[in-house]
Amino acid sequence: MQVPLLDLKAQYASIRGEVDAAIREVAESQQFILGPQVEAFEREIATYLEAPHAIACASGSDALVLALMAYGVGPGHAVVCPPFTFFATAGAIARLGAEPRFVDIEPEAYNLDPVALEAYLREGTELDAFSGKRLDKRSGNLLAAVMPVHLYGQPADLQPIVGLAQRYGVPVIEDAAQAIGARYDGKRIGGIGAVGCFSFFPSKNLGAWGDAGLLVTRDDEMAAKLRMLRVHGSAKRYYHTYVGINSRLDALQAAVLRVKLRHLDAWTAARVAKAQRYDALLEEAGLLGKVAPPVVLADRGELIRTPDPMRGASHIFHQYVVRVPRRDAVREAMKARGVGTEVYYPLPLHLQECFQDLAWKKGDFPVSEKAADEVLALPIYPELTEEQQRYVITSLAEALQT
Repeated sequence: MQVPLLDLKAQYASIRGEVDAAIREVAESQQFILGPQVEAFEREIATYLEAPHAIACASGSDALVLALMAYGVGPGHAVVCPPFTFFATAGAIARLGAEPRFVDIEPEAYNLDPVALEAYLREGTELDAFSGKRLDKRSGNLLAAVMPVHLYGQPADLQPIVGLAQRYGVPVIEDAAQAIGARYDGKRIGGIGAVGCFSFFPSKNLGAWGDAGLLVTRDDEMAAKLRMLRVHGSAKRYYHTYVGINSRLDALQAAVLRVKLRHLDAWTAARVAKAQRYDALLEEAGLLGKVAPPVVLADRGELIRTPDPMRGASHIFHQYVVRVPRRDAVREAMKARGVGTEVYYPLPLHLQECFQDLAWKKGDFPVSEKAADEVLALPIYPELTEEQQRYVITSLAEALQT
């Protein structure tokens, strides 16, 4: 049996008529950049995310850059983010000339650890007498923002993170690229911090047919600024208030996303059901680790699944991630059995070659480093069948024995 990591062809087959009609509508209009389709998508996604303002842009990476630009982040600034995440999180910071200031993750949900964040803010920053703001002691850079990531579809623990950021006078920019629709304390993520950033890369739970992104905010002035920044800093054509970038959403992508948005809640429910079935199959196979702390389980030859949602939060299972001993060998054995898997992510950002000048070293963020050695994403998508899931877990059990 062949079980791909993701099957977008199956998704398309289920909505082919709707999507094809939407594409024809754009073709007949011959309006391809921003315009009515994008405006309609912004209204619909703002309603879905329960946020007053939604600003579409060209990619999730651009959304992060635009949010940082809106706060004037640049050289001489530091932005807190986890080292265990997709590159774009720190890449957006570095692209503007600022420093990604890494703070480790907590071991179960793989998100920014509020305890580690508090320790850093208390011990790793100091008050600048001149500006009255916080400085990173290590680099001397001005602390400009905190950027938690909702990794794999699981919300970060935002209440303490937002509280700490407010206490230390910096905004929270949510990297919600992997978690559209998830809730924290009854609220949709993305609209809890100052700005939320989303990606609609094709593999996302809500995926476009190319690159696409979104920002959400509750601040009217911030929304107006973001709308200008995405079109070269201009509100009126050829008159520029800011130096912005070209990050406009294509109408074709908006049309596809409008169709898919109507199905998102049903797809999310299906993903949750698949995750619950994986839980049951892992337990049935005797592979489900239950002993705390989770970071030591793989050392003892056991395995843990993606954790249950924290109290007061929901998980939309963009990925279903387990931790396994001998991860790379297990992955190769599963590949030989026709099962697609992926490692998100094999090398933490503080050890990436492009960040060598930040002078971090192996051992500085041990929880992130251990996760990078052990995590393995299993196939999960709404169309995945029970037979396929059983084959995945059987293949995993066999791979662990080889």
